[in-house]
Amino acid sequence: MTRGLISLSLLCGLAASVLAGDALAFWKPDRTKIERHMGRPYVWGACGLKSFDCSGFVWRVMLDNGIFIKRTTARKLFMSLPRLGEGGRWDYGNLVFFDNLKHVGIVNERSSFYHAQSSRGTNLSSFDPFWRGKIAGFRGVKAAGR
Repeated sequence: MTRGLISLSLLCGLAASVLAGDALAFWKPDRTKIERHMGRPYVWGACGLKSFDCSGFVWRVMLDNGIFIKRTTARKLFMSLPRLGEGGRWDYGNLVFFDNLKHVGIVNERSSFYHAQSSRGTNLSSFDPFWRGKIAGFRGVKAAGR
């Protein structure tokens, strides 16, 4: 139980730090750390290193980049992170949520995002009409101590 409280405290602390608008820069995940996980199969509930689900993939990339949060669902991750303004939501490293908060990915650029897709595994997908129509929102992540 103590471990769960510590994880929740870390997650709440991260969200509070972001909401406070302090001088820390938004996290910029290292693309090489993302790309080394490309092509892995989708497995529900998996968080690497050989397979991932969508939130497990985002969690692993965050961990690889020094962001320590509790492994959670896309919906809970969305609820714990701050909203982004219209102007910055397409910036690299922001999280994009889809399908009524059932899926999450990492924005690469305005035209593409990284994610773990049930039919294709971990991949870089384009924001084509199919995915754009499913967007539920965006969230930002700040790295403590960066």
